[in-house]
Amino acid sequence: MNPIVVLGASLVLIAVGVGVSMYLRLGVERSIMWASMRAAVQLIAVGVLLTIVLDSVWELWLAPLWIIAMVGIAAFVVSRRAGTTEVIPAALLAVGGSTALSLAVVFGFGVLPSGPIEMIVIAGITIGNTLPATVVAADQVRTQMTKERIQVEGLLSLGFTARQSARYVVREATRVALLPQIERTKVVGLVALPGAMTGLLLAGVDPIDAVVIQLVVMYLVLGSVAVSATVVAVATAIKSFTPDQRLKAMV
Repeated sequence: MNPIVVLGASLVLIAVGVGVSMYLRLGVERSIMWASMRAAVQLIAVGVLLTIVLDSVWELWLAPLWIIAMVGIAAFVVSRRAGTTEVIPAALLAVGGSTALSLAVVFGFGVLPSGPIEMIVIAGITIGNTLPATVVAADQVRTQMTKERIQVEGLLSLGFTARQSARYVVREATRVALLPQIERTKVVGLVALPGAMTGLLLAGVDPIDAVVIQLVVMYLVLGSVAVSATVVAVATAIKSFTPDQRLKAMV
């Protein structure tokens, strides 16, 4: 198998998508091409780093450092979307705590062998699914605070606290953030086979064992997404108010 030929063939649909965008003037062709190039660079870098980890005598120490770095990057990305670095502690707590719990369950109960690569993979699955939802939650809070500013300020003027005034905003933001993951969980096995299960089946693992492992990972991911999105939404909403209970200007 020639990797260059395979990669070239896999770009056919990318080219079609770019062509459709250009023809219909959707304006997303640059985003598609940039996402494709960025993914290639990042994955190649990850492949190189994984090789270094596997070949190093310090692999048991490098894996946790890698996971900590992923959590830190995720928290930084969330803070950018929230528009304030003040949510970084909440994002670190939510994403880091969820990841730590997922690792504890998977390796504490012997679901998978506790090797460096397995640790990085499970952490990557958890963070990779958690990050989009937390970003959406933060973005939705900012959007709703802008759109519903009059209503929020009206509640404040009636004597409601900042937390009480922002409650319905947090509820809507969390609902929007969690919807994709909830729907993905609902249809698993019906219209799509999840990645972990597919990889295990291709590796020759018994189908029932693959299903059990996939369920464990899927439940941990869904729980992580729910907790992290909610925590970040609440933190972003709280940081949208000044200490004297006034709504900040949303940029």
